[in-house]
Amino acid sequence: MTGNQTAQGPKHKRDLTRRKVVVAGAGAAAAVGVGGTLAAGAFAGETSGSASAGATASSSSSSAEACYRLTSETTEGPYYIDADKLRQDVTEDQEGIPLTLRLKVIDSETCKPIKNAAVDIWHCNALGVYSGYEDMGSGGGGGGGTPPSGEPTGEPPSGEPSGGPGGGGGVHQEPTDDERYLRGTWKTDRNGQVVFKTVFPGWYQGRCVHIHTKVHVNGAWTDAGYEGGNTCHTGQLFFDEESVLASAEVEPYSTNTTTRTTLDDDTIYPGNGTEGGLLKLKYKKNDIAKGVVATITMGADPEATNTGS
Repeated sequence: MTGNQTAQGPKHKRDLTRRKVVVAGAGAAAAVGVGGTLAAGAFAGETSGSASAGATASSSSSSAEACYRLTSETTEGPYYIDADKLRQDVTEDQEGIPLTLRLKVIDSETCKPIKNAAVDIWHCNALGVYSGYEDMGSGGGGGGGTPPSGEPTGEPPSGEPSGGPGGGGGVHQEPTDDERYLRGTWKTDRNGQVVFKTVFPGWYQGRCVHIHTKVHVNGAWTDAGYEGGNTCHTGQLFFDEESVLASAEVEPYSTNTTTRTTLDDDTIYPGNGTEGGLLKLKYKKNDIAKGVVATITMGADPEATNTGS
């Protein structure tokens, strides 16, 4: 366990984590009412991918599922928006390399899937801009900022970048607009799996390429979305350097002039592979523009509370 993990508090305090998700369209409410069975196979022609590497296997286990360490907790960052849209396709009108994100959530002690969990994802677009915070720019690359000079250094800033879109470190910032692209929440199925459709993220000053995620459990799905429970995981998902370099050759990423921080130089990535959120990627090596499939299995403690504050 790393980061800001604390034991779950008294019930009256846990109730303060009450949250609601705005249902995006009439179909979304119906979808969550069928036991979440659409989560893993909601997109035509897709089958569930295998769990990513990085597991600690139990020699006595006869099941296909391996036992996992707790996935590293990281900062929530300043650009999380609660009451987000309940949907799997978060792309909206954003340009970029198609990305299918396959997440699986399991109990790190029992290795059993955590079903009916609410999983959030949010990330910047190809030019490093977060929806809801467009006025804050991206630190360069079309976001309204001034691109920094020089190559990535070995001493990037600590925490979330002050030179990123809007700065502010890791302290939550209030949204500046009503845009909500590249953000969404969906329900894990009985196998603990959830699939999102999005685009490959870009980058902004001081951070490597990443996706933010939260997992909420012990709450209730209602007509309004998801309420109550506790946030058992707050983390970030990362991309290897080879894939990012390949994406940088594709428009509109190639127009992002912001100096990029590498995975090794990033101060948030814990440097421990899958346990730290490093995604397993599959794409055509010479044509990443065709699309990327990213998978990871996240080990969580459903009784813990990790707010990422």
